[in-house]
Amino acid sequence: MQEDNKKSVELCDKAIRYDETYTKAYLRRGKSHEKLDNLDKALEDFQKVLELEPGNSTAQEGSQRVTPLIAERNEKMKEEVLGKLKELGNCFLKPFGMSTDNFKLQQDPTTGGYSVNFQK
Repeated sequence: MQEDNKKSVELCDKAIRYDETYTKAYLRRGKSHEKLDNLDKALEDFQKVLELEPGNSTAQEGSQRVTPLIAERNEKMKEEVLGKLKELGNCFLKPFGMSTDNFKLQQDPTTGGYSVNFQK
C-alpha cells in the first residue's frame, strides 16, 4: 500500500509538471501524501487546489482533516523536545542542588514573551 502511494506521488508530480493547473493530480497527490503521513505536503496540495478551485469540497475536506493532525503532531514534537531539554538542563543543574523545576516560566499575554522566575 505504501509503495502504491509513493508511485501515485511520482505520477502526480509528472502530471503537475506537465500541467500546473491539473487539480485532480494535486488532489490525488495530497491524499497519497496524507496516507504516507507527509501531512505538510498534503496540506500544501489541498491548499493549491483551493487556490485553483475555491469551492472544491474534496480539497476543503482534506484541508480540514489534516490541519488538526498537523497541530497534534507539532504539539507532540514540542512536548518531546521540551522534555529532552528539561533532562539536559537537570544534568547541568544537579551538581548545584537545583533542577529545572526551580524555574517557572510565565508568558506575557500581550507580547507573547516569557519571564523566568526562580523558586526554591
